[in-house]
Amino acid sequence: MPHLEKTTDTITLAGGCFWCLEAIFKRIKGVISVISGYTGGTTTHPTYDAVCSGKTGHAEAIQITYDTTIITLQELLDIFWKLHDPTTVNQQGADIGTQYRSAVFYNSDEEKSIILETKSLLEKSGIYPHPFVTEVSKLSTFYPAETYHQDYYNQNQNQGYCRLVIDPKIKKLYKDYTDKIKPDFNSF
Repeated sequence: MPHLEKTTDTITLAGGCFWCLEAIFKRIKGVISVISGYTGGTTTHPTYDAVCSGKTGHAEAIQITYDTTIITLQELLDIFWKLHDPTTVNQQGADIGTQYRSAVFYNSDEEKSIILETKSLLEKSGIYPHPFVTEVSKLSTFYPAETYHQDYYNQNQNQGYCRLVIDPKIKKLYKDYTDKIKPDFNSF
């Protein structure tokens, strides 16, 4: 029986509010699904309110399932590094707290190596004036967020936070990564 190569993989990213990252990565070719949730904390089955209290240690994160024949982990990480600020501790814009930290949660040593390599290359490029503070940790348990957080941006585009915070990130995505946008999302 021939060996079948694995063609899907997952990566878990945290970079501020999960609504922002989810909106960005849902638009990327090769991304099969994006789930908003929580990881990196100490309690089981955390709720949004508990995570927002800062007492659980969880980060708001997204878990991306992607087709490795269409997009690579390096390409996903390039988008991640450039569409959030990996140099601010526990903060993205006006969102402040440990739940908004920059973090990448890996599944294997190979993923960890790729994450550290892409982080190092971008850090050395000088694109950001300050050093990266992004946490790189082994993924523990990922807890999907409550239903109303899933696909939040696409269902609430006229909400103030979406217009003021997420829209500029989507515009940057369309400007810098035009060739990576799914055909269903070909305009903004």
